[in-house]
Amino acid sequence: MNLDSMLSIGASVASLGIAGAMAVWVSKQSTGSKSMMEISSAVRAGASAFLRREFITIMPIAIGLAIAISFASGISNGIAFAVGAALSAIAGLIAMKITVKAAVRTAQATTKGLGYTLVTAFRGGATVGLAIPAMALIGVTLLYIIYGEPIMIAGVGIGASLIALFIRAGGGIFTKAADLGADLVGKIEAGIPEDDPRNPATIADNVGDNVGDAAGMGSDVYESYIVTLLAAMLLGALVAIDPSTGLDQYMLVVYPIVIGASGLIASIIGALTVTPRRIDDPMKPLSAAFMVSAGIAIVLNLIFTQLLMGSSMLAMTLFATSVVGVVLVPIIQRITDYYTNYKYKPVKDIGESTKWGYAANMLAGIISGLRSTMPFMIAIVVTLAISYSITYAVTEDPLMGIYGTAIAAMAMLSLAGIVLSIDSFGPISDNAGGIVEMTGMGDENRKITDQIDAIGNTTKAVTKGFAIASAGLAALAMIQAFQHEAANIFIDKVLDYSLANPNVIIGLLVGGLLPFFISSQLIAGVNRAAMRLVDEVRSQFKNNPGILEGKTKPDYARCIDIATAASIKQLFQPAIITVASPIVLGVLLGPSAVAGILMGAVVSGIFLAYHMANSGGAWDNAKKYIEIIGKKHTPEHEVAVVGDLIGDPYKDTAGPALNTVIKLLNTVAIVFVPIFVGVVGI
Repeated sequence: MNLDSMLSIGASVASLGIAGAMAVWVSKQSTGSKSMMEISSAVRAGASAFLRREFITIMPIAIGLAIAISFASGISNGIAFAVGAALSAIAGLIAMKITVKAAVRTAQATTKGLGYTLVTAFRGGATVGLAIPAMALIGVTLLYIIYGEPIMIAGVGIGASLIALFIRAGGGIFTKAADLGADLVGKIEAGIPEDDPRNPATIADNVGDNVGDAAGMGSDVYESYIVTLLAAMLLGALVAIDPSTGLDQYMLVVYPIVIGASGLIASIIGALTVTPRRIDDPMKPLSAAFMVSAGIAIVLNLIFTQLLMGSSMLAMTLFATSVVGVVLVPIIQRITDYYTNYKYKPVKDIGESTKWGYAANMLAGIISGLRSTMPFMIAIVVTLAISYSITYAVTEDPLMGIYGTAIAAMAMLSLAGIVLSIDSFGPISDNAGGIVEMTGMGDENRKITDQIDAIGNTTKAVTKGFAIASAGLAALAMIQAFQHEAANIFIDKVLDYSLANPNVIIGLLVGGLLPFFISSQLIAGVNRAAMRLVDEVRSQFKNNPGILEGKTKPDYARCIDIATAASIKQLFQPAIITVASPIVLGVLLGPSAVAGILMGAVVSGIFLAYHMANSGGAWDNAKKYIEIIGKKHTPEHEVAVVGDLIGDPYKDTAGPALNTVIKLLNTVAIVFVPIFVGVVGI
């Protein structure tokens, strides 16, 4: 077995082992009272029912697409698609199950103080964070060992992206529809707390946290990891390597796998630093865990680079690009934290704007989200420029420059383990707060869950920024890989990708439109599902007055059923449009139009995604800010709640889905390139 395979499989097995040990630790923690377990069981049953119905719905589509891919691009890609899809589904399932189990134990841990509560939630999240990238890394490694060529397993990216889009979009519609239904009628009309057991939609809201934030983000990060790894390997296979550099083609193809292994080992060590102890600021141990992981990843990248490639100038240059990628992650964390944390001016300004009413609050959130796109753009551009220029300077090969950028993206994604651990902590703390509220554990317990929930909102926003940035960097590599693959297939054609070609312009316009149109479909889906839930909650309150009096229980199951049916019904259009667009334009206008789609989608999609994710996160924490400064049940709080309701589908449905859309477009383009014959042409 080669060094790369040993490192990859060894790191993956170790990560899965530590994840299992943390799952056992979480399982041994106290589950609290009988009423707490009843709520947890209801949430688990609802989340499982949703995923089961979604998988049953997806299955025929996945089988049909696997057959189509096998005909268009070979049986190996069809098999790779099936592997990618299956592991994506498993990633979502693992994330959902462990977060449900951890939430009730985190709620009970509030009796032991903030430090123990934080660790319980974090270790539940770390089970997800360490398991999912390990699955992705070992899956791609084994497929590569079997087939030996990255282009022969490109279908794994479509499988990962398609299932991630379904789970992310479907879960996002479910969770935000339930949230809106619970808040509009419960909070605003009935004047009861967010997680009051009298609210018929409150269990559906907690189910939504698990299917949207947990299962959705789990499959999302898994997909980001797979596609970024695949993009770097594809470019490694395309670069014309000079023997004088001391490197060969094989080294370039497997180097991304080695980078992934080092990041996974670093994530394990970082996760183990979060231990039960007395704390005042929940963010400090999480930030420390990340910084430890980042530092160790850089050291391991240097060691593994020398073991694989030696110490030549090019090898050290590629190591330098990996450092650039690792450094990008804390930069994204700081930018996101500034624009979404209630400790800083943007969120405080949004909170203060509530005193002037709804319009001022809406405008303040939109302004903050729009402004946040500039620092992200600067960070991504600087990363791209440095990683490209230093590798190009050594080789004077533009494709090697792009490969350097792909390595930076992979180094960034190599830290997915610790990033996802911190992210999954968010829905666990959110659900724990709901359980504390619904079971009447007391104000002190609720204060603890509110503290970690506010941090969880920020960490969830960080992961979204992380995934969006990876989409942009990976897309650059995938576009280059697509163009080279098209040139290899259509040898007899001169493929013109310049702006003088009207096909490229058509593609740019179509690609630029797609993120906006798909976002509209997703938000409309949330709206339609939420209105059905609003009618249901109002009906239960009207027809059964004993609910608000606390004498009878509401029908929680009915709200879960409505949210499930409505969300699954709404997720087909975005998936069909995303898959069909490059295929239709490619068949009609050829590869140049498809390249235009890919470029247009990445430019508009990245900034729209950042705007929506950060606006939504800021509105959410502005509401938390109002509550923390003691203005609950005031006109300002009511305004902030409405801002949060508008921001919810932004940050948890449409925004996060766009990075998956960008990557799905790219993987579809690469796999289906043999049929892009351009029957019309312009």
